[in-house]
Amino acid sequence: MKILILAFISLLTSVIPMAAQQTIFNVPTADVLDQGKVYVELDAAFKVDRSAAFGRFSSFVPRLVVGVGGNVEVGVNVTGNVQPGSDSTTIVPTVKWKAYENEKKDLAIITGTNFYIPVRNRSYNIGTWSYAAVAKTINKTRLTAGGFVASKNVFAPKAVRAGGQFGIEHTVNSKVTFAADWITGRHASGYFTPGVIYKPHPKVTTYWSYSIGNGQAAQGNHFFLFELGYNFN
Repeated sequence: MKILILAFISLLTSVIPMAAQQTIFNVPTADVLDQGKVYVELDAAFKVDRSAAFGRFSSFVPRLVVGVGGNVEVGVNVTGNVQPGSDSTTIVPTVKWKAYENEKKDLAIITGTNFYIPVRNRSYNIGTWSYAAVAKTINKTRLTAGGFVASKNVFAPKAVRAGGQFGIEHTVNSKVTFAADWITGRHASGYFTPGVIYKPHPKVTTYWSYSIGNGQAAQGNHFFLFELGYNFN
């Protein structure tokens, strides 16, 4: 397993710096895996009702995250597996770095970039989503706030998008956390997502949430989002 992981990291980092990072639901958290830690996740989005503007669909996104030390985690996502319709498979290597942490003040600063590389039914060659954020923990509640910029075609066809991304996580106990995150703007990633994070086992995390679009929500732009993660270490 260690040999396979090291080979995978070498393959990724020989192309460009990258990673797939832990998120609240969509917004990256201030958490970074320790060196040698491995986390895998499967995200499933699905819309069960049908409206004039938005029909039923399902989408599945596998994710791998590896801690490489120096407060950096790396990995990869695979997006674009959507039914019905033609898949637009996209490899999304990303990187997240915890640039600053003050444990006494429960304060952290993170920054990162996702690289979008379409490989099937592509309408562009490569794109990026870069962000920076501050996270502050007050008692059992962590607040995250920052900004992002997405290059042309990543969040909107033939257009650059920039805005804010925010999150809140309130820990009830070792198993239950109430959370929500929000990416601003009317584009492919512009959603408010509230939900519950439940850990049935120390190595297993489940995410139960509902995404509501910043635009056309009344016309049906909303869907369920379920995520299942496993920590190998």
